Amino acid sequence: MAIVKRIDPATLNLKEQVVSINRVTKVVKGGKNLSFSALVVIGDPSAKVVGYGVGKAKEVPSAIRKGIEAAKKGLRRVHVLETTIPHQVLGIYASSQVLLKPAPEGTGVIAGGAVRAVITACGIPNVLTKSIGRRNPHNVVKATIVALELLRDRNAVAELRGIAVDKL
Repeated sequence: MAIVKRIDPATLNLKEQVVSINRVTKVVKGGKNLSFSALVVIGDPSAKVVGYGVGKAKEVPSAIRKGIEAAKKGLRRVHVLETTIPHQVLGIYASSQVLLKPAPEGTGVIAGGAVRAVITACGIPNVLTKSIGRRNPHNVVKATIVALELLRDRNAVAELRGIAVDKL
């Protein structure tokens, strides 16, 4: 696993999107304690940066705010071409799988729910996706992030193989 250097969120123009809000209860001696859990995806489409976070609080707005703060701590840079991804990739997290395929210019983002939030946050204009297995939003977001981290550019592949870029 490569060492990931922290990305400073202050320098980026981050856009946030709430993927799911869940009402959760904790049963205690006096009854039920109600709180909210929010899954938030943030990203800068121009810088190709994306991150996700989960926040929990008694009210929805503060849960979203906590999710945004958590997402800023885990920003990742994504290797993409001008309009699409360099190659097909399958991201797996728990029992969720997300398949990302490159698409020609003008296709747009063909994705549902949680996958669409991540893809649009990191600014990939043309991509085909398929969610396989469980569709739990938390695991689908994490599987999509895993898939985006598996993307390699030509220079990185050439360096790994120890050959020149033009020989690939």
